[in-house]
Amino acid sequence: MNSADLLSFFDDRFAEIEDYVSFLEDVEKAAQLGAPKIGSFAARISPAQQKILYSSLYLQLYNLVEAAVSLCVDSVVESAVRDGRWRVDDLNESMRREWVRSMARTHQSDMAPDNRLNSALKMCEHLINQLPVASFQVERGGGGNWDDESIYEITKRLGCKLSISPATNALAKRSIRDNLGPLKLVKDRRNGLAHGSVSFADCADGVTVSELKMVAEAVGKYLREVITCIGTYVDLKEFLNPAGMPASVNQ
Repeated sequence: MNSADLLSFFDDRFAEIEDYVSFLEDVEKAAQLGAPKIGSFAARISPAQQKILYSSLYLQLYNLVEAAVSLCVDSVVESAVRDGRWRVDDLNESMRREWVRSMARTHQSDMAPDNRLNSALKMCEHLINQLPVASFQVERGGGGNWDDESIYEITKRLGCKLSISPATNALAKRSIRDNLGPLKLVKDRRNGLAHGSVSFADCADGVTVSELKMVAEAVGKYLREVITCIGTYVDLKEFLNPAGMPASVNQ
């Protein structure tokens, strides 16, 4: 995926977030006149149900964060292996490290010695025969860990210099609740809900829609700039070694 495709994906997904926030605003306005009703039906939304609706936004936002990170990482790898155009030595140092990490499975400490040896031999044969880079996996760690710091670390591992504007970075670092910035708060609340350590009603206790909207906007702006950086990295083929960049790179 190029930068345009990545941004198109993000805009479509974030539009869903904006629609949900708009719905929550309508619910909150209706609550000021009494328990909100669903259309013309007699069914009413209780305060507890209202909190559950609010809490669900944390899950939606975290899903967007994880989806955006996964798509960005996949886009870099797909570009590096596309059409079998480049060998391992064509990649920049960071991407070569990730390729070795994947081929030799250096991050799998519990792998049997024979399997580790077989992986090392396979990698050596690939290098000796100067084969094109084939599909490989970038280890991303366990789920539920994505926030601004972990996003910075994964882009650094890929060799992409993450450039976030001062204004957006300030939004990402601004304390919202529990001394947590927007992305860390979303991660914390999502994990609490996913692991059952907090109920949906308790998760949104004291939370207003204006606060949720502020969190959503901060997360959205941060992710958009991350995607723009990754998209540029892919478009300019900065995953290649600048010292030995092949002449066919711009073809």
